[in-house]
Amino acid sequence: MSGPLPSSFDGNSDFYEENRWQKFSRRLKEEPLIPLGCVLTCWALLGASRSIRRGDHTTTNRMFRARIYAQGFTLLCIVAGSYYYAEDREKRKMFDGVKAEQRAKEKNERWIKELEARDREEKEEREIRIRRLRGEDGKGGVGVAKSVLERSEERWRRRGGVLGAVKGLGWS
Repeated sequence: MSGPLPSSFDGNSDFYEENRWQKFSRRLKEEPLIPLGCVLTCWALLGASRSIRRGDHTTTNRMFRARIYAQGFTLLCIVAGSYYYAEDREKRKMFDGVKAEQRAKEKNERWIKELEARDREEKEEREIRIRRLRGEDGKGGVGVAKSVLERSEERWRRRGGVLGAVKGLGWS
């Protein structure tokens, strides 16, 4: 949608619509410590698995402790980030709600316009049919059809009806 944003969000470029990659990069910039904690956890697991293969028990225990610390660090970053960015997320939810409301309103308006257009077309067609039935459109109508039938019946009466037509065939 290219229209202007609601006034409560003016000047805040974070609230424009964004695709998945933009959202991922924005979230990465907002909370860079969470991916760091995930990388540290993976590094500790990789070190622990290597030390298990070598049979080095002291390094294995140290790496498992490092994994626990890295996971704790990641969890702490998630909780702290959720408190820190709670207000921004609330604003985003409000913005998304406003956008959804606008889309629904626009859809409803388009539907009403479509119904009004169909109603106008139907009324025009009905008016054309009524004018044709009355013979007001210049193309003839029920009145013209009656006059054609009357002329045809008049010819039959002048010829003598059905018997006159049979006599005209040459059977006497």
